[in-house]
Amino acid sequence: MKINNLYNLLIVFLVITIVSCKEKTDALGETSNLNDAIEKKVSELLSKMTLEEKIGQMNQYNGFWDVTGPTPSSGDASKKYEHLKKGYVGSMLNVTGVDEVRAVQKIAVEETRLGIPLIIGFDVIHGYETLSPIPLAEAASWDLEAIKKSAQVAAKEASAAGINWTFAPMVDISRDARWGRVMEGAGEDTYLGSKIATARVQGFQGDDLASPETIAACAKHWAGYGFAESGRDYNTVDVGTSTLNNIIFPPFKAATDAGVRTFMNSFNELNGIPATGNAFLQRDILKGKWGFTGFVVSDWGSINEMIAHGHAKNKKHAAELAANAGSDMDMESYAYVDELASLVREGLVKETLIDDAARRILRVKFELGLFDDPYKYCNKETEKKVIGSQEIQDAVLDMAKKSIVLLKNENALLPLKKEGQKIALIGALAADKTSPLGSWRLAAKDSTAVSVLEGMQNYTSNTLTYAKGANLTLGKTTFPLELTINTTDKSEFPQAIQTAKNADVVVMVLGEHGFHSGEARSRTDLGLPGVQQELLEAIYKVNKNIVLVLNNGRPLTIPWADAHIPAIVEAWQLGTQSGNAIAQVLYGDYNPSGKLPMTFPRSVGQIPIYYNYKNTGRPVIPAPNEVFWSHYTDESNTPLYPFGHGLSYTTFSYNNLLVEKISSDEVKVSVKVKNTGNVAGKEVVQLYIRDLLGSITRPVKELKGFEIISLEPNKDVKVSFNLTKNELGFFNNEGDFVLEPGDFKVFVGGSSETVLEADFKI
Repeated sequence: MKINNLYNLLIVFLVITIVSCKEKTDALGETSNLNDAIEKKVSELLSKMTLEEKIGQMNQYNGFWDVTGPTPSSGDASKKYEHLKKGYVGSMLNVTGVDEVRAVQKIAVEETRLGIPLIIGFDVIHGYETLSPIPLAEAASWDLEAIKKSAQVAAKEASAAGINWTFAPMVDISRDARWGRVMEGAGEDTYLGSKIATARVQGFQGDDLASPETIAACAKHWAGYGFAESGRDYNTVDVGTSTLNNIIFPPFKAATDAGVRTFMNSFNELNGIPATGNAFLQRDILKGKWGFTGFVVSDWGSINEMIAHGHAKNKKHAAELAANAGSDMDMESYAYVDELASLVREGLVKETLIDDAARRILRVKFELGLFDDPYKYCNKETEKKVIGSQEIQDAVLDMAKKSIVLLKNENALLPLKKEGQKIALIGALAADKTSPLGSWRLAAKDSTAVSVLEGMQNYTSNTLTYAKGANLTLGKTTFPLELTINTTDKSEFPQAIQTAKNADVVVMVLGEHGFHSGEARSRTDLGLPGVQQELLEAIYKVNKNIVLVLNNGRPLTIPWADAHIPAIVEAWQLGTQSGNAIAQVLYGDYNPSGKLPMTFPRSVGQIPIYYNYKNTGRPVIPAPNEVFWSHYTDESNTPLYPFGHGLSYTTFSYNNLLVEKISSDEVKVSVKVKNTGNVAGKEVVQLYIRDLLGSITRPVKELKGFEIISLEPNKDVKVSFNLTKNELGFFNNEGDFVLEPGDFKVFVGGSSETVLEADFKI
């Protein structure tokens, strides 16, 4: 009897232990899908570390002195240097170049007690020194392989300079062009954004993170940053659970499924709690429900910013909140390195959470191969050979051409003739060699972009005359916090007007400077900055054959141009090879195929404007002369250019839309697409659905498939899509994915304003 009781007690004890371990595992987000050999090494190293050394891995410093120069002897830099020597720094950012990286790595590896290497981070957003188009422009290509290749060559160049971690991709969905950071993402659509998130993670990280040509990626900003109120950066976010689960979360989940090794917190609050201290985001969803095994880094100073939010009373409290919520690494708040040890000793933060954070960081370092060779990213010959190489130049040129969107082309004004035309090129941006680099180009050198003027000068059979017309900005534009826009000086108008009078065709390059968009660059006026609109109208008075080439980092409001200018090209900020890409499109050596990843509004007053809106109870005018329906009294509800819009130098027809039932929860959709024009071209065939009735209201249209096809003139092809429960379902307000039976519509065409539709039932 006693033996049986003891046996039963033992069984109960084992069950409790197993459940307890499972609960602990779930809370920390560990999964069995890990490399056992690496886990063993991490555990062995952790067992040797002091509490302070574990916390040190959670501390990230910005580059704080010229490493190849004198050692700092006083002040903040001296404190950071002492921390580095003690092993109290796990990562540094903005240390670039093989010599600098090797020098800091040498201190970490050869002068600290345990010799733990640093992970070196940098904002490789759309390239390192050689730049691809800004991410929003790349998204306009809808070409996932090209986007993946762009991230791959960026990783190759950055890793050659000693970098092994990028703070990209930004996968925030945003519907507000006033927000300057739309340039850094993939636009307004969750489906497209999720596909691009996967492509970029795969491009940065490759198949082997230990390869010296790959770098760890970082999905940011977790979460909701793109929904900042009024489009003002760092502002409050207030969204419902349906938007959170169906719009904001999916690209982050796609990045997680693609194996992204790090996440970055966002600056905003969500449900009244700053993201950096938000356990729901970090522990419940990311590390719990999704089983993420990498680590989470705060955005710059965001732990301390919880004090300004009114959520933390001081730095120590902020450190407590962030660590308990699951933020693993502190970027430049000094909160963890200064406060965490005492918080652990006071019992306010469990040491198991410190162990978990340190484990996650060490895991990624082992995966990068830094323990096998801390200097693997520090090869001078590789740095010299790779940076700016022809391979990388060719890749960014290809990406730039694929990113250009033809918005309008009346009377076939484009492509330009290669001979026999007198062409006037007008606009300060046309000759600018820095602005096309765009925002987030920290390692790129000023004046290294190919200008539109230089690109067009390669076509020497025409007469090309350049006139500035007017300065866009006043003063220097080498990364100021604010650009001073020229709103008064029109002294160079007369020369530009005379140049236009003598031309057959005028090419005007107008838009935003590269620093008009990006972080902290929100705008309330999305028209052409400064005197550019006046210049455009002045030129139009003397020559109506205008090709408007837009350089910008966000959708602009250009209703006058749309009404008057016959040809408009959305050329974004295309990076190092900008001018060559634009010239090749203008002269027809490359047929544009880009499609808008964000809606262009008619007016700022329409923002946020997006294609996948929901119907209201009064979606259409109920009767003639009735006013009580959802509309504006001074503007149309419709966009200037819809999501997915983009023309070609050829035309395409769509017909024979067929829907076939495959199973109870899967249908096959097919359509025939024909090139009805005179030149070969590419088309992005887009498929949208509408779930007509749901327990949660569904959008009027949702992108659920796309395919890029290439067709010769008069050729056609059958394009097929399979719609499964993954495309047909949605997340309910409890965060569960559901597929509800009912009636659906499917739409297929060349933009979100599709030409064909059909019905089916699930």
